[in-house]
Amino acid sequence: MVQKYQSPVRVYKYPFELVMAAYEKRFPTCPEIPVFLGSEILQESKSDDGAVHIVERSCKLNVDAPRLLKKIAGVEYVFFIQKNTVNWKERTLLIEAHNETFANRVVVLETCSYSVHPENEEWTCFEQSASLDIKSFFGFENTVEKIAMKQYTANIKRGKEVIEHYLKELISQGITFIPRWTPPPVSRQKEKRALAVGDNPGIVPAESCMHGTTKEQPGSSCPAAETASPDADKLDADYIERYLGQLTPMQESCLIRLRQWLQEMHKGKIPKDEHILRFLRARDFNIDKAREMLCQSLTWRKQYQVDYILQTWRPPSLLEEYYTGGWHYQDKDGRPLYILRLGQMDTKGLVKALGEESLLRHVLSINEEGQKRCEENTNLFGRPITSWTCLVDLEGLNMRHLWRPGVKALLRIIEVVEDNYPETLGRLLIVRAPRVFPVLWTLVSPFINENTRQKFLIYSGNNYQGPGGLVDYLDKDVIPDFLGGECMCNVPEGGLVPKSLYQTDEEPENSDHIRLWTETIYHSANVLKGAPHEIVVEILEGESVITWDFDILKGDVVFCLFHSKRAPETSRKEATSSSALTAGDNMQLIDKSWVLGVDYSRMESPLVCREGESIQGSHVTRWPGFYVLQWKMHSSLPCSGTSLPRVDDVLVSLQVSSHKCKLMYYFEVLASKDFRGSMSSLESCNSGFSQLSAATTSSNQSQSSSLISR
Repeated sequence: MVQKYQSPVRVYKYPFELVMAAYEKRFPTCPEIPVFLGSEILQESKSDDGAVHIVERSCKLNVDAPRLLKKIAGVEYVFFIQKNTVNWKERTLLIEAHNETFANRVVVLETCSYSVHPENEEWTCFEQSASLDIKSFFGFENTVEKIAMKQYTANIKRGKEVIEHYLKELISQGITFIPRWTPPPVSRQKEKRALAVGDNPGIVPAESCMHGTTKEQPGSSCPAAETASPDADKLDADYIERYLGQLTPMQESCLIRLRQWLQEMHKGKIPKDEHILRFLRARDFNIDKAREMLCQSLTWRKQYQVDYILQTWRPPSLLEEYYTGGWHYQDKDGRPLYILRLGQMDTKGLVKALGEESLLRHVLSINEEGQKRCEENTNLFGRPITSWTCLVDLEGLNMRHLWRPGVKALLRIIEVVEDNYPETLGRLLIVRAPRVFPVLWTLVSPFINENTRQKFLIYSGNNYQGPGGLVDYLDKDVIPDFLGGECMCNVPEGGLVPKSLYQTDEEPENSDHIRLWTETIYHSANVLKGAPHEIVVEILEGESVITWDFDILKGDVVFCLFHSKRAPETSRKEATSSSALTAGDNMQLIDKSWVLGVDYSRMESPLVCREGESIQGSHVTRWPGFYVLQWKMHSSLPCSGTSLPRVDDVLVSLQVSSHKCKLMYYFEVLASKDFRGSMSSLESCNSGFSQLSAATTSSNQSQSSSLISR
């Protein structure tokens, strides 16, 4: 594999001629570069007018390699051929180098260029690129590659320091100005001949150099040129340090090469440099993996118009009232601070009332806002800030938060954020973590990138108070009041979302944008008198677990679970009631000709579910076959004629007989080994929801269990 390196543009704030004088002091030997043992001029030539000077040298290098490797290779030193072409007229220097030792086994190519800064003629720019191709090396190809890359990157920074060292040495000697080249006084005939030298192939025209020809503006000074514009074709080293932070030479090279590839190949908007850098960090600066991840994200952003989400997304009023998160100043490092009171949030109610689509768009808008705030803080504090801090308060968290559909929605959101907003989280502070937190962490942590997990700091109880706690990361005047601080926090306090606000398929989200999710976790159904709603689940092997979670939004229903060895035939029964709607037609699977106990059997006793109740349950299957989940309208009148119905039961029956029942449901099939201790366990519903919990009762049946929350 060919290893490549591309440097950013490094700026010396000295004229080109003075930089060249410092550069020449490196030859024939340079004590400042220990690996460089010496050089010998092989050939030298000048143009007639002296504007172009070409020097070819043989350079002797001492490679810091294991003694055994040197003995196997049979060499103590390596030699490189370096060709320097300086054009005093255009004020450029082109350096071309290649290895002479082991040229048939290893190919090393390097190109460097010095040129005048395009916006300030009193400054000099330097750019460097190189490639390494190890074809064969006595079976030590990987070792040689690592040694070569390590030494090369170590000498990159050293090279700039050496030039600056000799510049200071010249200045200490009183040499602060070297006049520019001027053509010698010649006759018109010789002048024409001198100008013809420009056609010589050995002379490098300005167009082949980094910046090309620039117009001289004597006396001009451009402070803005200290850092190249972020939209410039090439990155300036000072700009990288100011806006992106300290990077190693190879990290700088990966950023520049990926950026160049996007400029050349990507059809569409080029992301900002800090955004590109996040994807490189997420893939440990593996440029191929980062490019693949970034391109997939750019396609996703374009497809779903994520670039415009801050302009187009307006959170529903319900979300603004019950979503317990918001931005709150910044931490001690200048990172924007986001506070999430997860323990006070009715995640289940939000999913059922808004759907996963709205929650995902809201989370995406938070991430987009976070990137915007990072840019603002970078300019505000004068240092690179590319990530934010999140403070999560888990006070009130209990098993109600960990019901399986909600965890699935959370994992979906985490997956989208990890794929498209990598390395945006600088630190996650989790405070007041309850005993149930390890259960959630066990489920969620495998879906979080290892680099992200290392940024988590978890405090249980009151451990966040005092030294080692929040005060280490947040100024005292920004610690929120509900955590013992003095700063008023405007994050909503949340609460239970009323079930009357739960959304059904008949009430779709009003949206003109393309849906990020084409499927939802919860589905809705209508149940009519004489027309139950049924779902079939095929079980191929025993010891599986069927789990369910549903809410009765209107009316009373009876829930049953049946088993059959025969596959039911799907049929829809249109409602005969004049009040019925076409949406949510009943799905009936059990044929009327089937005989209970012969064609199919009941797996549990019927469970009466009243309006407003939430039911969670599970069933461990004994046999393979087809299991049918059934919801049918409940009639409170007794089947037996031995007792008279109550007046209340008759009134309820008359009230609902001409209306349909509504429900929202979710179901899933798990292997028994996956179910054991998972979020779908019935015991996960026994805990209350902080002080907001409604009363709960449970009902257990043979082979299965269901829990009812009112």
